Amino acid sequence: MNSEVILSCAVTGSGNTVDRSPHVPVTPEQIATAAIEAAKAGATVAHCHVRDPETGKGSRDPALYREVVDRIRSSDTDVIINLTSGMGGDIVLGDLDAGEILSPDGTDMVGADERLIHVKELLPEICTLDCGTMNFAEADYVMTNTPGMLEKMSKKIQQIGVKPELEVFDTGHLWLAKHMLEQGWLDQPPLFQICLGIPWGAPADTAHMKTMVDALPQGANWAAFGISRMQMPMVAQAVILGGHVRVGLEDNLYLERGVLATNAQLVEKAKKIIELLGARVVSPEEGRQKLSLNKQV
Repeated sequence: MNSEVILSCAVTGSGNTVDRSPHVPVTPEQIATAAIEAAKAGATVAHCHVRDPETGKGSRDPALYREVVDRIRSSDTDVIINLTSGMGGDIVLGDLDAGEILSPDGTDMVGADERLIHVKELLPEICTLDCGTMNFAEADYVMTNTPGMLEKMSKKIQQIGVKPELEVFDTGHLWLAKHMLEQGWLDQPPLFQICLGIPWGAPADTAHMKTMVDALPQGANWAAFGISRMQMPMVAQAVILGGHVRVGLEDNLYLERGVLATNAQLVEKAKKIIELLGARVVSPEEGRQKLSLNKQV
């Protein structure tokens, strides 16, 4: 069991959740405010995507990231900033019977430099790196991160000097991430995020979490989360197995059945679970020490 837990809050994501809850932040101001509120509720890390303020859809506009980060950094609340690098690897298939290979609605494929431009410019303490390709919930959408793409992205993140959080959605992703470590494209010690319950990756249950934890390289730091109603059960499971945790509206919209949550409320609930297990949530400064981070300014 882990007695000193890093608690991350993924405040918005890029999925189609804006119309499902009024609490999902959309504008840079709303996203930054959600991150600050989560930190004040006890979160060690704020994980941030950005959205188009007009449409609510996920975006990779560096100007939106800059506003979010500037607002967080100019506040009086300390929190480790974790920015996604997942945008720009999206394939949506078209009507193949009609000869349309890719749909222009949703397909967004760019190179490593463009996917990481906001990371290079803003220097968050952590950025995510999705370590594989997978069918991702929707019928014709594929989250695309080929081995060649990941080699370029991991080497660039290494050059920038930001800690990558290795997002693994299934055992094959973990295998590929370990290969990247063996090749020296990632610095030691690694930080893994075990992502459970996303169709069609690994399910959110004890057996699959333990399988992936048992396969981690020795000395790795790791966290895990489950989506939807499995968010809080996976908080408890990760702590018991020795890891860190993540909650937030990116992964789950409800505080309990029928009750929509805010990010701060999800953090407070996770913190209570952690404390009832006899552990505690660490501060951002303690989190930096555990993960060997350097606070960016």
